[in-house]
Formats: sequence, C-alpha cells, structure tokens
Amino acid sequence: MKKKIRLLLLALILTSHHVALSQCVGKFINPITDVCWKCLFPLVIAGQKVADPDRDTATPEGLKSFFCTCSEPPRIGVPVGFWEPFRVADVTLKPFCMVNLGGLDLNIKFKTPGGTVGVRNGGRTGRKTAFYHVHWYIYPLLVWMNLITGLVCMTPESFDIAYMTEFDPLWDDDELSLWINPEAALFGNPIAQVACAADCAAASLGKPLNWFFWCAGCQGGVFPLTGTLSFHHGGVDASTLLIEKMIFKLHREMLLWGTMGAKGACGIYPMPWWRKDQYKLQMTYPKVEKNSKQACNPIGRTTFFWGTNKEYPIKGEDFGYLIWRRRDCCAL
Repeated sequence: MKKKIRLLLLALILTSHHVALSQCVGKFINPITDVCWKCLFPLVIAGQKVADPDRDTATPEGLKSFFCTCSEPPRIGVPVGFWEPFRVADVTLKPFCMVNLGGLDLNIKFKTPGGTVGVRNGGRTGRKTAFYHVHWYIYPLLVWMNLITGLVCMTPESFDIAYMTEFDPLWDDDELSLWINPEAALFGNPIAQVACAADCAAASLGKPLNWFFWCAGCQGGVFPLTGTLSFHHGGVDASTLLIEKMIFKLHREMLLWGTMGAKGACGIYPMPWWRKDQYKLQMTYPKVEKNSKQACNPIGRTTFFWGTNKEYPIKGEDFGYLIWRRRDCCAL
C-alpha cells in the first residue's frame, strides 16, 4: 500500500512539473506600478546631487565639473547623471515563451533544447543543475514616458525583441562558446572562484568589484557564457545569474556599450569587458518588489534579502527583469 502511495505521489509531481513546462506564463509590465521610479536616482547635475531620496552611496561618481565639452556634435553643456531603464529580459524554461509579453507563446517550430532543472549524480551525492533561455528586449521607457528626452545623448529607440537565445548556437554549447570567451579556461576554476567571495561582499554593499570581471558576486562565476548552470540553488538566484551572463555576453559581442564617465558623456563607446556598476536589476515577474531599497539591485548582490518568496510552483518558475543602466551625459 505504501509503495502505491509513493508511486502516486511521484506521478503527481511529474505531472505538475510537465504542466509547468507546457504552459507559458508572464505579464506585461505596468510602467506606473511595476517600475521603481526611485531607481532613477541619484540625479546628478553639474557634479552635484540634486535628487537622492534613498541617500544612495553605491552609484559610481560621474563627472564633477560644472561644464563639459564634446566634439561630435560640437557642443558645450552641463554634465548630468541618472539611471535609465533601457532593457527588459525574460528567463524561461519553455522555449519561445515571452514572459514580459504577458506569457505569449510564439510556438515557433524550431529545434532548440528546452529548459531543464534536474539533479546530476556525481560520486555519492548529486548536485542540482539547470538550463534556461533568455530573451532580451529593447525597452526605451524614458522615451515613452517623455522623460529626459531633451538630452542630446538619449538614443532614439523603439520597442523590439533584440535577442533570443533559442537562435544562438553558442547558448547551449559550453565548448563552442569558448570562441567568444577564451579566457574562461583561465578563470573557470575553483581558485579563481574564491575571489568571487570578495566580490559578493562588495556587491551586497552596493559596489561590485569591476576588476573581478569573471565574477557575478554572490551568484558565482559568469563562465561559461551559456544557459547552463552547474549549480542550481533556486530560480531567483539562477535567473539573476543568467541575466548577468547575458549582459557580459552582449558586451563581448559588442551589442552593449559603455555609457558612464567622461567617455560616456558625449556618447556610447565600445566596452568588450563589462563594467558591473553600470547596471542594476529589478524583478518584474513573478513578483515586483515595492521596497525601493531592494527593488533595484547591483550586479552580484545576494538574493537572500530581496529574493524571498519570489518563486513559486507552476506560474512562478519563469522570470522577468527590468535592466537599469547608469548614464552620464553632456546635456545642452
């Protein structure tokens, strides 16, 4: 009798997991209620903070001068610094499931591996591993809301799906991905990963260590730049690491550029090695954090404090994020 009960419970678990993978879930972002507008700050003008409601101490210092000059186009202006919500990303187990498009299933007939979460046996013990897909959207929210659109350095963009890992042959092949990150052979080892502990502590205080470029703070190492996770500690931690991997990957592929400091004041510039303190992450699905001090988190910050109760079975196993980018601009 007990054996039959165990088999019945196992069947129910497997059935519920199959249902979770077979349906596409998500929601559209409400720009009024789902976006932490306090994350826009601190606003710095002419080297002085003019708006900083949360008394931020983690944002990198921008230009401190009262005036700035640019050559293309030639102009003299005032330096301005702010955080810009500029991209949205999905992390999903189901291929072609657009989480931030309300759970739209594109249902494209294209051969691509599906997401998995399972246990890989090794010796006497097993470890939980995972594989997810990521979708990257252009999301020029400040332009839509008609905010800060007068700055000459604002990029004129419209909403679009910019990147889908289902079509990327490197995303599910750790060896093939070495073509864009050959340094993984040097830093993908336990000794190099020990340094990530220091990055974890610094990132949790709001200041990730940029020179530890192979680290994503408390989430571990970024290599390989694929959707494979050798250690899966939960969906929130996994999805955060995958967004961080994607940011690094897009910088390496020259699809993301630098926007901070003196170089960024006059326009974007090539940055093949990511600068972690240029970004903050805000979860948009399955739950939105309302506390502004925990809503937008720097790269590598521990999910222990802000990730509680953010994941739940079936409709809470895929994730959406709003990506914030720091901008320094020489404004007219």
